[in-house]
Amino acid sequence: MELYTPVLVLAALAALFAVGSIVMSAFVGPKRYNRAKYDSYECGIEPTPQALSGRFPVKYYITAMLFIVFDIEIIFLYPWAMQLDNMAWFGLIEMVLFIATVFVAYAYVWRRGGLDWD
Repeated sequence: MELYTPVLVLAALAALFAVGSIVMSAFVGPKRYNRAKYDSYECGIEPTPQALSGRFPVKYYITAMLFIVFDIEIIFLYPWAMQLDNMAWFGLIEMVLFIATVFVAYAYVWRRGGLDWD
């Protein structure tokens, strides 16, 4: 239990900071309510009727999935790069196969027009 004490203290401090920030903003923050505060926010531009209905184009989801795929690829590349000396040829071949699989997916999406912003 002694090994986990610093982690538990840090988690408790983080939770206290999060809850404290929310509570303090409720007490200290200004209380001016207007219509603009209740509108949905789209990166500083006026909300479109499409966003108000809750429907988004399929390209939005494709872009989000592409981000996740390439983000996870980077997450897998980092530990591999740290242990490359220990894995030798096996690690190199496995990573080439992994990267090839991701590039095939990238080429497929590119060919289907998933990266066009029109």
